[in-house]
Amino acid sequence: MTKVYLGLGSNLGNKESNLHLSIEKIKERIGKVISLSAFYASEPWGFESDNSFLNAAVCVETVLSPLVLLEEIQKIEKEMGRTKKSLGGVYNDRLIDIDILFYGNLIIRSEKLSVPHPLIKERSFVIIPLNEIAPELIEPETGKTIRTLCNEISL
Repeated sequence: MTKVYLGLGSNLGNKESNLHLSIEKIKERIGKVISLSAFYASEPWGFESDNSFLNAAVCVETVLSPLVLLEEIQKIEKEMGRTKKSLGGVYNDRLIDIDILFYGNLIIRSEKLSVPHPLIKERSFVIIPLNEIAPELIEPETGKTIRTLCNEISL
């Protein structure tokens, strides 16, 4: 079993319901949910929208490999109505967004998957919920704890 940390976000429809449904699907398809942060409201990041986000972080124990995990996450997003992924840094409104933040202490940089998520250190809507459930988690590229990264981020 590997501990993975996922970031969840929704800015369309019933956002709270979308997050709860995604967590149920994660339990069914990915593994046991170990911890879940509170839900945090945030403004859109990287694009303009009238719709604010609701975000959370979740820790899951899984037996899935990183790429199979990514495939399952993408299936969940599609089942929940996500029709397009963000491409080339162009973001859009979405019913659900599930990002792999950490997969154990692995560093993966491939065409399909980047872990740790490369923008964690820039996104307060990711780092704050993550700090709630895993303040002592070490970010493997910097060697810093999530608490330290949270204290360093510009809010």
